[in-house]
Amino acid sequence: MTHDIIIRGGEIVDGSGSDACRGDVAIQDGRISALGKVEGSAHREIDARGCLVTPGFIDVHTHLDAQIGWDPMMTPISWHGVTTALMGNCGVTFAPCRPHDRETLAGMMETVEDIPKEAILSGLPWDWEDYGGYLDALERLNPALNVAGLVGHSAVRYYVMGDRAVKGQPTAEEREQMASLVAQSMDGGAIGFSTNRFRPHKGPDGESIPGTFARTDELEAIGKVVSQRDGLFQAVGAGAGMLGKLSSATGARILFSSAVLGPTSFAGNFWNGVFNRASTGDRDLTMCTHVRPSGFVFGMQSNLPPVRGESWERLKKMNLEERKKAIHDGAFCAALTREARKNRLSGLLVRRTFYMGDREQPDYTQPRGENLLAQARRAGEHWSETFLKLSRDTEGRALFTL
Repeated sequence: MTHDIIIRGGEIVDGSGSDACRGDVAIQDGRISALGKVEGSAHREIDARGCLVTPGFIDVHTHLDAQIGWDPMMTPISWHGVTTALMGNCGVTFAPCRPHDRETLAGMMETVEDIPKEAILSGLPWDWEDYGGYLDALERLNPALNVAGLVGHSAVRYYVMGDRAVKGQPTAEEREQMASLVAQSMDGGAIGFSTNRFRPHKGPDGESIPGTFARTDELEAIGKVVSQRDGLFQAVGAGAGMLGKLSSATGARILFSSAVLGPTSFAGNFWNGVFNRASTGDRDLTMCTHVRPSGFVFGMQSNLPPVRGESWERLKKMNLEERKKAIHDGAFCAALTREARKNRLSGLLVRRTFYMGDREQPDYTQPRGENLLAQARRAGEHWSETFLKLSRDTEGRALFTL
């Protein structure tokens, strides 16, 4: 028999949990037609010796919503076996969107996910208003991977409520309009809805993004239309009580996403406890997190340390050149340090913060004992002084990872 494709000699991992085995995979008419020792020939044969042969991975938490516009290969996930990507996470999407709101939604993605607004605005055609039109625009870009999308709460709220979406609560009529808009988005191709209750996710105005403080009745109204369409309801940053209420009241499939930070099992155990408290009875909840702890990168050219204070807020609003100039001002740096000394939480976090250098390739291999706090203690100074000194010495190129 002649097959379309035979992948020969790889380590086959079939996703069932069974042990890997060496063998061949034959493909005919786009489907796997044989496994094991495949006889015959193929129009194309691939030598997979030394490689793993697996089903395509599904990445259920991406923010490639705009990147498809300038990188239809959707790197780097396409390099690592992912064949399907879920977008629209964290409540931040580009549809539904009225023409005069495009810059606002692009700005939200910039401040929440650190993707430059100008790249978003110039990289996409922005020729849609509803979610189905957005998906049609993506399809015309010929992405390398399968794409699925959630419609985001921030966009839905802004479409219905305008500027009131940030801090206000909807009228009964607006609540129904939002539920109807989510239903229309799902009928147009979205596989569900995402909302975000993580307060540090802020818009360009410094306020938590629309939907962060939405009341339960709003979420339940939306959740019911999601459930009617057997969709996913993603809730980022929600607690056990909210997750349980949403599941019981709507019957929707709840997708709960959380971050796991630090080198110990504390964060993982904490979120596992939240999940277990929420998923009692017949509730349909799924938790999504990383397989290893991660954090975020900061420095003068990116995010800044999580410190509250008037001077730090001023620094956050500056561009890179302004920041580089400001950290050479002795009085301003003294004010930054005074405010950092008052922030107990930031002091705890720097125990897990490491300097990655100022080169093009960051150094992720620092020993645990070489954290930023340890460096500061050896220098006899506060960690914020060490951070500012390294930033000055490298002309703002210094990067740190938490």
